Amino acid sequence: MSGINTYSTFVANRGHLDDQMQRENQFIVDQINAEQDVINKIQYADSEGEFILPIKEHKGLDKYMYNQEDDTSLRKYLVFGVQWISLVTENLLSHPFIVLRRQCQVYNASKRYHLHPFTLLPSIVHLHRRQGLTTLWKGLGSCLLVRGMGLAVDDVISKLTSWPKDVNSNTTLKRFGQHVLLKCISIALVVPFHAASLVETVQSDIASEKPGLFDVFREGSLRLFFWSYPQKGRMLPAWALIGPSVSLGVTKYLFNLVIRGVSSRIMLRKQSHMQENVGSKSCDDTLEHKNLEIYGNLIATLTTEVIFFPFETILHRLQLQGTRTIIDNLDNGYAVVPILTNYQGAVDCYQTTIISEGYGGLYKGFGAMILQFAVHIAVIKMAKWIVTQITEGISNRPPPCIVQYYNLDCVAGKSSSTALSSSISSTEVDAPIEERML
Repeated sequence: MSGINTYSTFVANRGHLDDQMQRENQFIVDQINAEQDVINKIQYADSEGEFILPIKEHKGLDKYMYNQEDDTSLRKYLVFGVQWISLVTENLLSHPFIVLRRQCQVYNASKRYHLHPFTLLPSIVHLHRRQGLTTLWKGLGSCLLVRGMGLAVDDVISKLTSWPKDVNSNTTLKRFGQHVLLKCISIALVVPFHAASLVETVQSDIASEKPGLFDVFREGSLRLFFWSYPQKGRMLPAWALIGPSVSLGVTKYLFNLVIRGVSSRIMLRKQSHMQENVGSKSCDDTLEHKNLEIYGNLIATLTTEVIFFPFETILHRLQLQGTRTIIDNLDNGYAVVPILTNYQGAVDCYQTTIISEGYGGLYKGFGAMILQFAVHIAVIKMAKWIVTQITEGISNRPPPCIVQYYNLDCVAGKSSSTALSSSISSTEVDAPIEERML
């Protein structure tokens, strides 16, 4: 009887132990499930505290994580790209229109003035058919060499005299005067080489020998040291060209400087006013400032070229006189004509042009300049659109993510799970869930 009671007691105790082990196992399972539910409710919050997606739904997190250093580097590359496009447009893409414009300016006997682009288009087509498209790029190398020479002369004079080669709003009046004097000397030294480059730009390819790359230095040097009237021909001496060239060059430079400063300030103030009205301000205005700088330079260049176009026509005719240059006849685009003039100076050139050609003669080739700036503006607009699309793509990426947990009390069995940490680092997010639970 006692054995039966002992066996009954053993069976009862074993059943109690089995129930206790099942409850403990169930508690462990519920505890794990509760913590897993809390982890699944982890949400990513941006800097404003707005939750985005749970971790299990936010797939490809590494792909969309915001990287401030990469974004800054990309913006630097975009700024460099904008500068490069503007430089290429100004020095390369505009050159064919400069060639057409100068050929119109120096041809005193032309019947068509080409004051608008439509009369110039047929001549361009005829030139292309007869000589090829490369004829519009003649003299490009010499033009770039002369521009580089001007920058080099500025730098050398600045180092020898400590005069500033650049000015800004903080420059004193004395330093500004030294800067203007530096520009005068630089323009005077480059004038003969600019005249030699002008010849290479306007002469016809089919009626002249192609010049060598460094012929502009040889011709410019000969003209630089040629200070007296020639025994033969009508070529003006260097001193007769330096006066008008320096006067026009310095005046254009100062006018461009003023217009660029005024236009940049107006656009910058307008941008600041718009940002104040919207109530937001970009943390990185580098691209926008670069756009304003480009548009300010474009406005200043366009205004300066339009106002000083007649004076440039007179100067180019004086520089080309006596060089025995043969140019393409842009009245039809087929024939070639020699340039034969006999001006005694800038005043005589102006009076002769007004008498024989009228005031419109001072604006010959104005249509080519319209084409030049139309293409320039189109390229800038396209570049700005591309940069805008890229920056918008950058802005649409999620900002720096801060991972936060809800402090949820998860009751499992007889006890509640402890609240997890309020935040974890991004490296913890990338770690496996099993490692974070340990």
